[in-house]
Amino acid sequence: MKKFGSLILLISLITIGTSEACTNFLVTKGASVDGSNMITYAADAHVLYGELYYRPAMDYPAGSMMDIIEWDTHKLLGQIKQVKHTYSVVGLMNEHQLTIGETTYGGRKELSNFHSGIVDYGNLMFIALQRAKTAREAIQVMAGLFDEYGYYSSGESFSISDKNEVWIMELIGKGEGQKGALWVAMKIPDGYVCAHANQARITTFDFQEKNDWFNEDQVVFHAPDVISFAREKGWFTGKDKDFSFSDIYAPVGFGGARFCEMRVWSFFKDVNKKMGKYADYASGIIEHGKNDFAKNRMPLWIKPDYKLSAQDLMKFMRDHLEGTNWDMTKDLGAGPWELPYRWRPLTWEVDGVTFCNERATATQQTGFSFVSQSRNWLPDPIGGIHWFGVDDANTTVYAPMYCGMSEVPFSYQVGNGDLLTFNWDAAFWVFNMVANWTYSRYSYIIKDVRLKQAAMENKYAELTPVIDEAAKALYKNNPELAIDFITNYSVNTANNLVDDWRELGQFLFTKYIDGNIKKEKEGIFLRTETGYPVGPDQPGYPDWWLKKIVESSSGKFEVKGSAH
Repeated sequence: MKKFGSLILLISLITIGTSEACTNFLVTKGASVDGSNMITYAADAHVLYGELYYRPAMDYPAGSMMDIIEWDTHKLLGQIKQVKHTYSVVGLMNEHQLTIGETTYGGRKELSNFHSGIVDYGNLMFIALQRAKTAREAIQVMAGLFDEYGYYSSGESFSISDKNEVWIMELIGKGEGQKGALWVAMKIPDGYVCAHANQARITTFDFQEKNDWFNEDQVVFHAPDVISFAREKGWFTGKDKDFSFSDIYAPVGFGGARFCEMRVWSFFKDVNKKMGKYADYASGIIEHGKNDFAKNRMPLWIKPDYKLSAQDLMKFMRDHLEGTNWDMTKDLGAGPWELPYRWRPLTWEVDGVTFCNERATATQQTGFSFVSQSRNWLPDPIGGIHWFGVDDANTTVYAPMYCGMSEVPFSYQVGNGDLLTFNWDAAFWVFNMVANWTYSRYSYIIKDVRLKQAAMENKYAELTPVIDEAAKALYKNNPELAIDFITNYSVNTANNLVDDWRELGQFLFTKYIDGNIKKEKEGIFLRTETGYPVGPDQPGYPDWWLKKIVESSSGKFEVKGSAH
């Protein structure tokens, strides 16, 4: 088992260093300020273009087939039977307020299956959203898909929420030559929050005799052979009650804890003051107990000390481990301007010793992210809000996209630019320009970004109850008019946001060019009486940075004699 643990450590370092990493936070209605179920998702990948997917509701004739095109590569994997009717989907939320997010954890290499199945993790989400109304139905749809057509991906964790329940589901394939998947889904108790970030987190669970999909008292579903499969492989010999899904199929090692569970811990410790005791675990210190399972892991879900809002989750999505021992703005790698980003690779060597950068929730390579709200006191098209942003969550603005909208804003549409085609009309490129300029002198420029970001998001939050009530009144007498209303609001808000952000980018570029900081008041640059620009501020480098230069320069910058 010690050799096995060393192997897992090595695999975790390699896998996390090369895979695309994402982050999900899950909040039940009893843990939210307004009684909404919420999940967040950051789709992080260096080759993912941020755009808002839209699939309208459709009817299909009997015998229709559906192409399965892999989300990550756009490769055609095969075809499956189409259903008679599909629901409309905006982003990763459908017209019934059902939302799904994911994070990839990889797991045991021998269980990846890229030849015996045709349904990848991306299509599991998209198809479930098109065919299910509730989280329970979505889990049933997903299980049916990989049982019939086979699973084409490595280990995945899914967040699944509807207007009444929030679930976490984890699955992994059975290896080449075998269809189906090994999986467990658990309902998050109301009043609690959960999170996952590229490390399987479900450990022990109550084994069920069958999946009674519509029995509200059943809060655990799983593959019937999820434990027996491990026994057959010789990976587990204990009692069913001691079986741990993660410890068997995706054991946590240094990389899983430091690069993945660290993000979960950073969220948990912000909402529950007792979570500080798991800091060592999050840093990569794993204590092993019975069956060599990790015994100092964090709980799967916790009860927060206070109730959370959508705006709170937006803030948590912007985390760089600030205020902790791993604060990315404080170590030497942040440079003189406290930049909380490190360019790849994630791990690196000096004199044969491996070191690492931190992997925080907010990261530069995010394609898109969202904070979803599902609200059971409103009609479905109005109750679901997909707060959507492109690029780095830290510098994006989350715009309200109602789940019943029938059209996507032009600036966020699929096909409006791509990762290799710059377009000033595309939200992704506009937000990237602002973000990357902010990285150049972060400690100064981020203050301007925060002011504008907060102003926009606070305005949207204040407008939401007004829009809700107006749409609800319209829906009562004329649902189609209500759909037009929320569509126009979502589309116009998002397009106007991109225009405003483009102007912000021009302002920031003008203010901070050449290392200077131009003087301005309320967004207006100051001029002399003759119209000439007022001299800029030139704050220079911080003292601690200058000392580091002196320490590393062997005196070559010292001024000998007079400097004039």
